[in-house]
Amino acid sequence: MKTLSARYRQAHKEAKWAIGLALAYFIWWYCSAYAFAPNNVHEALPELYWGFPLWFLLACIIGPVIFTLLCGLMVKYIYQDMSLEIEKDTADE
Repeated sequence: MKTLSARYRQAHKEAKWAIGLALAYFIWWYCSAYAFAPNNVHEALPELYWGFPLWFLLACIIGPVIFTLLCGLMVKYIYQDMSLEIEKDTADE
């Protein structure tokens, strides 16, 4: 990154991706926690998968693993290494 404006553009792009991934994780957690929760808990026990109810397995075990992998991919492919040294913009850029 040569110019300050190019660094700001890249920083804004990275921030948008980070906020988007955080919102996607919240939506994943909310939908899996409330959509797969059993309706009548008092009448029957929920079906268990590996010892956990489905809503807990999706929201608290599988979701964090998936979004941790997505975060790693985002850092690897979208984020860029840039210098923190300030270089002046030239007139022709």
